[in-house]
Amino acid sequence: MTRRCTAAVPVLLLGLCGLAACGEPPLPVEELMNPATCQSCHPGHFTEWSGSMHAYASDDPVFLALNRKGQEETSGALGGFCVQCHAPLALQLGLTTDGLNLPDVPQWAKGVGCYFCHNVVEITGTHNNPIRLAMDQTMRGGLADPVDSPAHRTAFSPLVDAESQDSSAMCGSCHDIVTPAGVHLERTFAEWQETIFAHADPRRHVSCASCHMIVSTDVVAEGPGLDVPLRPFGRREHTFAGIDTALTPWPELANQRAAIRRDLKGALLPRLCVLPDAAGRIDYRLDNVGTGHMFPTGATADRRAWAEIVAYDDQDGVVFSSGLMPMNQPYTDPEALGDPNLWLLGTPARDAAGQSTELFWRIATLDHPGTLLPPSVTTDPQDPRFYHAVERGFAVPGLLPTIRRVTARVLVRPLPFALLDDLMASGHLTVDVRDQVPTHEVEGSVLEWTAGGSACVCPNGPPCP
Repeated sequence: MTRRCTAAVPVLLLGLCGLAACGEPPLPVEELMNPATCQSCHPGHFTEWSGSMHAYASDDPVFLALNRKGQEETSGALGGFCVQCHAPLALQLGLTTDGLNLPDVPQWAKGVGCYFCHNVVEITGTHNNPIRLAMDQTMRGGLADPVDSPAHRTAFSPLVDAESQDSSAMCGSCHDIVTPAGVHLERTFAEWQETIFAHADPRRHVSCASCHMIVSTDVVAEGPGLDVPLRPFGRREHTFAGIDTALTPWPELANQRAAIRRDLKGALLPRLCVLPDAAGRIDYRLDNVGTGHMFPTGATADRRAWAEIVAYDDQDGVVFSSGLMPMNQPYTDPEALGDPNLWLLGTPARDAAGQSTELFWRIATLDHPGTLLPPSVTTDPQDPRFYHAVERGFAVPGLLPTIRRVTARVLVRPLPFALLDDLMASGHLTVDVRDQVPTHEVEGSVLEWTAGGSACVCPNGPPCP
């Protein structure tokens, strides 16, 4: 089945009438570098990308503030370290060298755009963006039989084929970061490489794009003169959802948050038990079954993920809690609660003096994996690593007879309020974005136990494994 493209397009493309397909020259490289050029024939891709963190990467005020502060504190030694992933095309074109002039860089060159991913011809390393572009008029995709385009030449590349392990190497090259001090700060790609999803057998592997670029039945392109087949696995979502969102007005924010909520839902498999051991105990177990890396991952020195456990009496009064945020303190980080029972998921980072820090250029040691939830690394039940769930017990001495209901869930924030406070106090962050920092609920982690039922509850039980 095919669908001939008849969508309205800008004047730029109206006269093309299949230029590349008819042997005429494709568009100049300078035009192909502009994502707005791609919008005409790839409107769905463009709309999703426009709300993504790839598009936002150079406009994020927290990123800009951190880069400014880092450049000042290192006397410019950071150079292009930050922008090599946040504005890679601008860096390669010489439009910036250190990111300090990003507000003045043309918007088409900011962030991670279409051209930077679809013009890649080689990955020369494993971290800090070792990506080489062809800088030609060929846009590479994951389809072995692409339809000729009126705007550019087309070619297949395993580097952008979600079914290929090579595509994970491309994603991982920017999602694995080693600081100038040699600290392996972000390890998402390295974590994935140790999991069952990185299997060499193509029938068993799951690439980064398999999870972060949901597939749908659709045409890949819409444009004048194109006769594009409707493929069952032809179009992949370009939201690239993780847990970060835009903190200032930005397109597609609601859709981006919806994609995050969807993708987080199946990340964790929980179990909640209320047990009469000794004076009473609440157990909460979390199994990282739905991600191909640690949970959380990425900038884990900044991530704030924690368990919220609340026990109620028969009047719905709270008799015990851990990780419960006070309503009158909206900008509180979980570690600031003074909660001796807090189950915080993360990797503590310290400077050379052993002091806690979230400023990456100061980090001398990172306690990886810290308290992160490990992913599946083997399918062999005889391997001691097969069972990788993590369980925490919360003592409730003397309270068990009064507890009638217990709720549990996992919450996660992309970054801590303390970092924002520090950047605002130093004058590097000039806009207060604290109200825009999301606290995501991992829906699949939500459980409720009630008295009179089974000792343990889980999503598919009782009985619970």
